[in-house]
Amino acid sequence: MKIAELQVRQGNVEIEAEVTEVTPARAFNKFGKEGKVASATIKDDTGSMTLTLWNEQVDQVKVGSKVKITNGFVNEWQGDKQLSTGRQGKLEVLS
Repeated sequence: MKIAELQVRQGNVEIEAEVTEVTPARAFNKFGKEGKVASATIKDDTGSMTLTLWNEQVDQVKVGSKVKITNGFVNEWQGDKQLSTGRQGKLEVLS
């Protein structure tokens, strides 16, 4: 799959892309559990979009990393498409 093909509410996304930017992580508390979240910008030869990074993913991903998302999910935040691994998905750093 390519970034340009992704649609909002699309699930079971498998994609490889390069990380071009990562925002500083911020802490959150949900149901009494601490966590952290950050955003990364990923790109391929068709475009770029935001990838939401949760908890341990925040520390795995750096600018310049090639990542593979398996079983990802596309949602929308303030009019922009965002890719997330959600509960079922997986993020793998390739290099």
